[in-house]
Amino acid sequence: MRTLLAAAAICISLCASSQSDTPFDKAYFEQDKEGLKLAKSNLKDGDKIFDAGNDAYYNLAIPAYEAAQAFNPNNAELNFRLGVCYLHSAIKNRCLKHFEKAQALHPNVNPDNINFLLGRGHHLNEHWAEAVKFYEAQLVVLRTARAPEDEINRVKRFIDEAKNGMELSKEKERVWIDNLGSAINSISPEYAPLISTDERVLIITARRENSVGGLKDSYDNLPYEDLYISENVGGTWSPLRNMGEVVNTSGHDASSGLAPDGNVLFVFRGTSRGGGDVFVSRRGPEGWTKPKDLGKNINSNEHESAVALSYDGLELYFISERPGGFGGKDIYVSRWDTRKEEWGIATNLGPTVNSPYDEDGVFIHPDGKTLYYSSKGHNTIGGNDIFYSEKVDGKWAKPKNIGYPINTPDDDVFFVVAADGRTAYYSSIRPDGFGDKDIYRITFLGPAKIPVLNVEDQLIAGLPNRNVELAVQPEVKIRTSRMVLLKGLVLDDETGAPVTANIDLIDNRTAEILATFKSNPANGSYLVSLPAGRNYGLNFNADGYLFNSLNFDLPDTALFQDIYKEIRLKKIKVGKSIVLRNIFFDYNQFTIRSESKSELDRMKDLLVENPTIKVEISGHTDNVGGDAYNIKLSDDRAKAVVDHLVGAGIDQSRLTYKGYGKSVPIATNDTPEGRQENRRTEFKIVE
Repeated sequence: MRTLLAAAAICISLCASSQSDTPFDKAYFEQDKEGLKLAKSNLKDGDKIFDAGNDAYYNLAIPAYEAAQAFNPNNAELNFRLGVCYLHSAIKNRCLKHFEKAQALHPNVNPDNINFLLGRGHHLNEHWAEAVKFYEAQLVVLRTARAPEDEINRVKRFIDEAKNGMELSKEKERVWIDNLGSAINSISPEYAPLISTDERVLIITARRENSVGGLKDSYDNLPYEDLYISENVGGTWSPLRNMGEVVNTSGHDASSGLAPDGNVLFVFRGTSRGGGDVFVSRRGPEGWTKPKDLGKNINSNEHESAVALSYDGLELYFISERPGGFGGKDIYVSRWDTRKEEWGIATNLGPTVNSPYDEDGVFIHPDGKTLYYSSKGHNTIGGNDIFYSEKVDGKWAKPKNIGYPINTPDDDVFFVVAADGRTAYYSSIRPDGFGDKDIYRITFLGPAKIPVLNVEDQLIAGLPNRNVELAVQPEVKIRTSRMVLLKGLVLDDETGAPVTANIDLIDNRTAEILATFKSNPANGSYLVSLPAGRNYGLNFNADGYLFNSLNFDLPDTALFQDIYKEIRLKKIKVGKSIVLRNIFFDYNQFTIRSESKSELDRMKDLLVENPTIKVEISGHTDNVGGDAYNIKLSDDRAKAVVDHLVGAGIDQSRLTYKGYGKSVPIATNDTPEGRQENRRTEFKIVE
């Protein structure tokens, strides 16, 4: 592009043959010689920047050129150059009016490339058909001149993008796209948003004057990138604040990825060899730690940037420009090696997800099944578009464009989605922005409801009688997550003080520990994502405490739920008891089901680690059925647990059991949920 535009500027040969093309000459401005002098000075300043031919600097010529333009708006060369400058700026779509005016003032302006530039201008303004017309005219010019094949293919690619825009814009996605406002956005570039999956924390990259070190990049004369953070307080984002010298350096530091619970932050840093690496920082009692290199299996001698951590913390998706990909930047995945405690060798996600062009801004939703990312390939409508791919039978499906108007003809990158799947954040350049890239919040709406005409009106309209008041539009897509977002606090049962606990996430059907998390040591908070399709056990444990367990049996069809649970951990001492929520029996039976294995193992481990305690295992039922029947069933179930523990090596003398039937309810028996709570097994320290 740089060569083409530089050549365009050199080749432009303007003369006074068009009377409307007004040169900066005193003959035309006899009445304002001082104004002409100042305008020519501005023109000279702009030309100095423009003629250097640096893509990143063209936009710096805009203020000088605009000042000259205000004095003389009818100069073809100036309009042409302003169009080029805007094409390389954050507000690219402003280029069109200047290219059109340049051609109107001088019909033969830059004949080799004006069709292409007009095509770009119309494309960026979403004039799809006009863009195709000018691109196709440019193809005629290129073929006549026997231009290189890569130049021809480039224009063909733009034609495809404009046609994609024509098709996708026919059916607008039902969304609200809202600028996050002045607390987050400014005249400076803001981009690469990261959120905790409950939308409590927002971390972005910005290029502001208050960056750590206060230096500017010589390439584009903008401040170096820094990371900034905001918290959601009562539904309002607090003003951004720089994350400081622990996370940021005097060079480039950018937001790369954030764990779903918001406690693990990935930071991109530019390197002296021209690439970039990813580092990791963790939030502890004293705040964020100094970022550490992710290691050789993630970082290479090439460019690594955006990363995304899976809900269980065991997979890391990331963008890399390393050799062996399918074109430009590709998406790779690495699995955590629990034995070596490092990320394993990375694997390319393959040609279904990756295109021959650049991919960027990868994000894996906490549902574990939906991958979002930006791409310049596939059926983009221009620049980077947002795409998503869903995992089906262990394989990533063909990506889909997330649609218009979320995607624009300019770059739309770094798309992150909240747990509910109904809200998302990304960086974009839009008409309501503050001057450059801004952070936007997207709200996906449900299907539109269309009122149906009454019978009389239907007959007049020639429609069949439909005895309904509302119809739902069948074509409108809606995105919802199938998962549970579980969050809350882990506290000492007696004092209410925060407890740093290990949280084991278990697949009860296989007894596999899927992941282990920690509650926040500063305040005891935790957040765990539970994708639909598994019977989960969660075990909260800390030194000196009895464990606490939860159970979530989620079928594939489970709808999104946001659940808050306060976990109270009890000290290991006489009289303390816990409910064993992951001990399962079949209906009216006392044979322990296989899904109970992990909970039974946890009890055994607790007894082995505390050899002086003696416990009672108690069984309880709801109020359905007779007293004698419930006493016997609960007694048999408690005995089955004791028998298992004895079989696992625990001394019989440390274990007693008793069935209480329905005599000790902990919830109402008037609802199915309450009765389920009452059907339980308990573990109590008696000595």
